[in-house]
Amino acid sequence: MTAGQLTKRATLLEPVGSVDADGQVIQSWADRGTVWCNWKPRRGGEAVMQARIESRNPAVITVRASMLTRRITSEWRVRIDGREFDVQEDPTETPDRAFLEFLAMTKGAK
Repeated sequence: MTAGQLTKRATLLEPVGSVDADGQVIQSWADRGTVWCNWKPRRGGEAVMQARIESRNPAVITVRASMLTRRITSEWRVRIDGREFDVQEDPTETPDRAFLEFLAMTKGAK
């Protein structure tokens, strides 16, 4: 992976919990920053085809490793081109430690 292959802008969203007047926990999403990314849709496989039938689109997202992107966990969301992806796994480093990759999936139709 090279920096030139990061062609999409991704907004990183961290879950934030707050309590309303009735004491109920409300979860919202806080914008933690925007980074360049590479977005590759997953191809083939029975699980991938099943996800597509359910209107969920799995993809591998690659971002440059930084203090911000190292904070990403499987609880975060990523917004790319107006579509929100749920991060499915904690990011893993590429062998050169310059980038992080993680699986993400759009929400299914309700």
